[in-house]
Amino acid sequence: MKIGILQCDDVQEQLQPAFGNYPQMFRDLMLQVDPQLEFAVYDVRLGELPADIDECDAYITSGSRHGVLDGLAWVDELAGFIRRLDAGKKKFAGVCFGHQLLARALGGEVEQSARGWGVGVSFNQIDHRKPWMEPFKPGIDLVVSHQDQVSRLPQGFEVLASSAFCPYYMLQYQDHLLSVQGHPEFSREYSRELTLSRQSRIPPNRVREALHSLSAEVDDVLVMRWIINFFNAG
Repeated sequence: MKIGILQCDDVQEQLQPAFGNYPQMFRDLMLQVDPQLEFAVYDVRLGELPADIDECDAYITSGSRHGVLDGLAWVDELAGFIRRLDAGKKKFAGVCFGHQLLARALGGEVEQSARGWGVGVSFNQIDHRKPWMEPFKPGIDLVVSHQDQVSRLPQGFEVLASSAFCPYYMLQYQDHLLSVQGHPEFSREYSRELTLSRQSRIPPNRVREALHSLSAEVDDVLVMRWIINFFNAG
């Protein structure tokens, strides 16, 4: 299977020597699940998008420091591409920024959450179990880093996982579109450095909570396994 990585940002330059860039994070984690996977990377900020949706078997987005509401031309172009994937029933997984953009592209709403920053590890319950959720866990814990949240679902979307902080944490539409607010590709070590680099923007109490939460185990490999299972499902 060939997976198209839709790159929407870069890791901060000073953090790249230790953690790599976002496409590398995705490749490294997905290859733990399936060493036979192949990849193509499209930097959508530069206007790189597949001319044909069949260039890859499935697509996944990186997160982004930019928001879906920022009015950037490349964000609108990516939203249009997501609508093409939907029309063609092509497999797609949106991660964080991509989770929000998927909802907005198909008629939902996204807003800056009154709950504030989501940082550190988030703890979520599974609301609807799907056959591709194997091996199964009743909850998924992932690193997060976001201010915006999906606030209204598009018609027909199903909530698969939620928490009090993020009611629409994991979503599915029909059999081809999946999204999650958390970052399976982020390690806890990267989350720590990213949070510390944003201390001027995040309230001090939230920074302390985030750093403390990073002592918890995360379900990064499990959730990526679920995503690959979803891509492979008929």
